Amino acid sequence: MDEKEAKYLLDALNACRAIIEFVEDKALSEYKQDMLLRSAVERQFEILGEALSNLDNLALHYRREYPEIGNIIGMRNRIIHGYDTVDDDIVWDAIKNHIPVLKEWLESMSI
Repeated sequence: MDEKEAKYLLDALNACRAIIEFVEDKALSEYKQDMLLRSAVERQFEILGEALSNLDNLALHYRREYPEIGNIIGMRNRIIHGYDTVDDDIVWDAIKNHIPVLKEWLESMSI
């Protein structure tokens, strides 16, 4: 693994960790009502998606190992380019059901 790959993997892992930390002990209703929390989480999704996009451009084998990379990149694009169509329920589902799995996969990369 080269230095750039390791950096992108670490950036993605740190974004996952931040998202999980930000919503710890929060309910969906609290998330929806807290603009600061939503903004912080969405920023981490932007970082996560950008890191995975850069990683995907360097080495396609990561997408084969973790096919959900495309969905995370898509979420990043939606948040950035379609901010007015971001669905908090979909973001929350990703936080609760996909980010922990992605975090485990990234941790297994030994970065």
